[in-house]
Amino acid sequence: MVVFDEEAIALFDLDGTLCDYDKAMFNSLERLRSPKEPKTRVHSNGEEMPEYLRERINLIKREEDWWVNLPKFRLGWDILKIAKKLGFRIVILSKVPKRNPSAYSGKKKWIDKNMGYDVDVILTQDKGLVYGKVLVDDFPPYIESWLKHRHRGLVIMPASEGNKNFRHPQVIRYDGGNLEEVWGALKKARYRLPHESPFQLP
Repeated sequence: MVVFDEEAIALFDLDGTLCDYDKAMFNSLERLRSPKEPKTRVHSNGEEMPEYLRERINLIKREEDWWVNLPKFRLGWDILKIAKKLGFRIVILSKVPKRNPSAYSGKKKWIDKNMGYDVDVILTQDKGLVYGKVLVDDFPPYIESWLKHRHRGLVIMPASEGNKNFRHPQVIRYDGGNLEEVWGALKKARYRLPHESPFQLP
């Protein structure tokens, strides 16, 4: 398990959280789509799709520059701004494909370009191994993996089509209209003492 000396750690995912993966992938697939093919809804939640489309996605993701040039996702940056104001130590926590070195290098270059060279970065296959008071992530399976070992943890989940039905007592879904709720929950998590109760939604 990865643990830092400082306990006030906020872990931030990249794709679908700080980066607008879905928008970028949709635009890239549109450039490859035949005029006779229907438009395809693409979400980063691993939903089933035709094999030919999956192959196109893999082709796109093999390009390092595609990762480097992902647009920012406003919801994630809203949360990041609050976490910084509250004094959290920001750690980027991202899962990368096992056989795609371009994703490793592209994500790191995106971080350097958009967040600077001093931010802590963890690229892993299992987010559940990494300690933090807070996780900011859009993908329910990764959230559940992390919460399995974090009974006192808080998750802020940027809203997407792929997570609209996900509910958990330790998770706040942020859709851009409940910033005060996010602020209050992060503040409580930041200053919670060891003997105090963990965060729970009402």
